[in-house]
Amino acid sequence: MARVLIPGPIDCLPFMFINDRCSCGNRVSCFVPHIPIDRVTCLNLRNADPGAEFPGNTNQFSRRKGSVEIEALSGTQCKVQMGERNGASVDITPDHLLVLVHGIMASPSDWKYVEAELKRRLGNRFFIYASAANSYTQTLHGIDIAGRRLAEEVQQVIQKTPSLKRISFLAHSLGGLFARYAIAVLYRENSDTHVQSSEPDFKVEMLEKKSVAELKDQYTKVPKATIAGLEAINFVTLATPHLGVRGKKQLPFLLGVPLLEKLAPPLAQYVIRRTGRQLFLTDGKYSKPPLLLRMASDCEDGKFISALAIFRSRILYANVSYDHMVGWRTSSIRRESELVKPPEHSLDGYKHVVDVVYCQPVLTDGPSYPPETAKAKEAAQTTPSSKRAEDYYDKLEEEMIRGLQRVGWKKVDVSFHSALWPFFAHNNIHVKQEWLHYAGAGVVAHVADSLKQQEMVTFISASL
Repeated sequence: MARVLIPGPIDCLPFMFINDRCSCGNRVSCFVPHIPIDRVTCLNLRNADPGAEFPGNTNQFSRRKGSVEIEALSGTQCKVQMGERNGASVDITPDHLLVLVHGIMASPSDWKYVEAELKRRLGNRFFIYASAANSYTQTLHGIDIAGRRLAEEVQQVIQKTPSLKRISFLAHSLGGLFARYAIAVLYRENSDTHVQSSEPDFKVEMLEKKSVAELKDQYTKVPKATIAGLEAINFVTLATPHLGVRGKKQLPFLLGVPLLEKLAPPLAQYVIRRTGRQLFLTDGKYSKPPLLLRMASDCEDGKFISALAIFRSRILYANVSYDHMVGWRTSSIRRESELVKPPEHSLDGYKHVVDVVYCQPVLTDGPSYPPETAKAKEAAQTTPSSKRAEDYYDKLEEEMIRGLQRVGWKKVDVSFHSALWPFFAHNNIHVKQEWLHYAGAGVVAHVADSLKQQEMVTFISASL
């Protein structure tokens, strides 16, 4: 028998798979090949109330062998899970690795709520792994060192789980920079980019031939590059300081006070050590670009932009205000002039998520580091309060933005201004402690649905 679970009202019409038509005759295709769905059930699916369940019978969902469970995820998403086959339980082998990367002075336990919620919402196709390679003081060893440790850990997970085919990253705060470095280490180019020989058998009863040809061409090519041999799907960061923390209100707990912001860089190397120098853009010799600028380009240290570019989806979640650790500008990769007051009301179903902006890639030359910038860096290292040092930081920020904008981003603005404890925004955004930071549950739900949407694209392409 089969069970149909409807989390919310759906319309079956978008599910036009290229299989035999359903018995309803309304151009509604089966979710699983050769499973007829009758007219009554289709109408019920279209008009279902949230949480409604429809027990199936042998006339509605019967297969000659076994049964299925169909869960409608939204108006354009669905998930199919194999149920019992010949009386035996069939487990779906996870093939999508989702790596969770925590932030500074944190541990994998920070993801307890997120991990449980994602498992509940995404199902068992995902292998969710909370990284433990850089816990607590290990996050102070440097972004590059922590990134290489993370890459090594991911490789070990992949070796132990041969069923994995796809990979995604979800990172909070400093963990987003660790993840950006790690994917450059794991980036692999494929010399074989020909179309696979085993092409699917396409039926064009319900799609135009041109559309089918385009889909076939898109989804049957071997990826030009991979992350550790896996197809790159999602790269998601939550309140990550992509542009560092130097500059006006980039480190909000300094309150934008000029004196405090000038004192912070020289003190950072004693408080958060090597990682601090990298975040304040004063690491290394003055003749060499700081690490975060190098990570906005393809360079000898790694193909950072190429690694980002192969992900199907790149999403930035940024706190508009009340984040004491990471400013809005650096977490959303925007210039000061691009910060526009967001809507006050949350998106339907996602409390505290106030805006979503799709930013297309901007074709520009890579970031530069001319001799005058190198001299300005020397001034920033020796006299951080000088005017030349200020010019250096402004110049670097613009160069990093230009480099990172060469790939497209979906930017999601989050505002906890109406939350009971808005000043916990930095930890609310990923619900670090459920009892204290539960205000971010809507953000986690938005993340889960974004991941689910990309998984649906993969599901459809596999059906083709």
